[in-house]
Amino acid sequence: MPIVTDTGFAQDTHNGPIRDLPSDTAPETLDASIDDMIRIDFPSFADGRGFTLARLLRLRGFTGRLRAKGHVIADQYAMARRSGFDEVEIDEALAARQPEEQWLARADWQAHDYQSRLRGA
Repeated sequence: MPIVTDTGFAQDTHNGPIRDLPSDTAPETLDASIDDMIRIDFPSFADGRGFTLARLLRLRGFTGRLRAKGHVIADQYAMARRSGFDEVEIDEALAARQPEEQWLARADWQAHDYQSRLRGA
């Protein structure tokens, strides 16, 4: 499974425990204090609940590694990074349909932020 980062496709370098969260995890049950790595499942690219969970975890102080897993497409990479994810885990089939160049085209996730444009920054 390729891991997508700001520098492109990479191998998984994490060797510790991973807490997997389904996209339907109730936000009030999130505990951001106990894990080194949390992986949030995206069962469909149309299911954006994982972005909300990531943002809430970061707002609650989670400083560990946060990974989106599943059906995240290249067009959603900037949103994933802005919501707090460090990386995205995709399967080989998606990597073949959306090669590394498509992900790298969105790797400058801090640029082109509509909120910054609205604020005049």
